Amino acid sequence: MTKIWRETGFVEGDPWVVETEERKAEGDEKPLLTLDALIEKADASNDVGLGVLVKPGDDVRRLEPYLYRLEIVAVEFPAFSDGRAFSHATLLRERLNYKNELRAVGDVLIDQVPLMLRTGIDSFAVTNATALKRLAERRLPGIAEHYQPAARPAERPQGEGEGAAYAWRRRSAAS
Repeated sequence: MTKIWRETGFVEGDPWVVETEERKAEGDEKPLLTLDALIEKADASNDVGLGVLVKPGDDVRRLEPYLYRLEIVAVEFPAFSDGRAFSHATLLRERLNYKNELRAVGDVLIDQVPLMLRTGIDSFAVTNATALKRLAERRLPGIAEHYQPAARPAERPQGEGEGAAYAWRRRSAAS
């Protein structure tokens, strides 16, 4: 069973559906369109509030003229070892300046959630039993220090000054 999680907790009644042969959007549900289907629909209408599913092999830059019409972009993680969706998320947030919901779908594991958050992903379609349990307990694995900036800045531990915390920005006590 898939549950949608955000940092505020699990979301009830999420309308977005990744359609398959067995599962289609019904009633108040909304489909996450493939990239080609979204572009076709957007070119043929003035609809807003659309959703798209970006697969690993897709060129996310094709979405640029349509971003203002999108309510959600879902990036697919088909396997733990396939990290192309991290690149898609980073491109959407940092270069294309996408501000609306960015969702991870597919093989979403608990170990990757903090890294997904850093790239700007803000909701997660989770099916993995361990991930569901840990998220329900609000137990995310943590990485205290980061070497590079990201879409979401790292926070300093309490008592260590203000602003983002990156290891490469540290100064020695003598300077």
